[in-house]
Amino acid sequence: MPIEMGKMGTHATAVALYPTLGYNPDIDFAPIGLVHWAPVMMVARKDFPDNLKEFISYLKANAQRLNMAHAGVGSIGFSCGLLFNSIVGVKPSLVPFNGAAPALNALLGGQVDYMCDGGALNSVPHEQSGRIKAYMIDAERRSPIVPNVPTAQEAGLPEFKASAWTALFAPRETPKSVLDRLTEALDRALDDDQTRKRLVDNATEIPDKAERGQQPLRALVKSEIDRWTQIIETAVGNAK
Repeated sequence: MPIEMGKMGTHATAVALYPTLGYNPDIDFAPIGLVHWAPVMMVARKDFPDNLKEFISYLKANAQRLNMAHAGVGSIGFSCGLLFNSIVGVKPSLVPFNGAAPALNALLGGQVDYMCDGGALNSVPHEQSGRIKAYMIDAERRSPIVPNVPTAQEAGLPEFKASAWTALFAPRETPKSVLDRLTEALDRALDDDQTRKRLVDNATEIPDKAERGQQPLRALVKSEIDRWTQIIETAVGNAK
């Protein structure tokens, strides 16, 4: 039996981005459980302002000549970037790349101005070396990987709720007894010390017990489809 590792992009934002999407994330899959949250981080060129407040002021004053990189339409960085721009109220040029790594390389080289790193771990070595500025990370608490980067709440932008999530799904016709065994196995794995350390070392957050399981994941998918559809439609409408 196939098991799918789905995420925010495939099971939430894709609904708004692709009107002819060939599947319905809310119906066509049986939820097993949430695996982890992956905080996103707003980063910019090293010669940009030092904190989020100053960066937002600079962005508002220069939005017409600045650009934002992203890893392609449908990527976490694209969706989170739209959310950030919508909150701030700016319409910079959007520069697509074939993946997060090329986008980050362009940022390091000064060809683009800022981006939302959909996998915060990608930016960590460059933030630590001072080659880029990191303004905030969307997490409940500061990451031990980048302890000097404030959370969105601390930085003054609590509306920025953009952490990506990854979860396990099975075909919708999977028997409940099989789903229950898979959910129990995932729960045991997330309580394993070595697994937890590996996830934390990769700058991800492990869901609390209340966030795990079939029902919490089913509710998360529904709420995320609704939330991101509104965010994306508003952002696209404002960009016209």
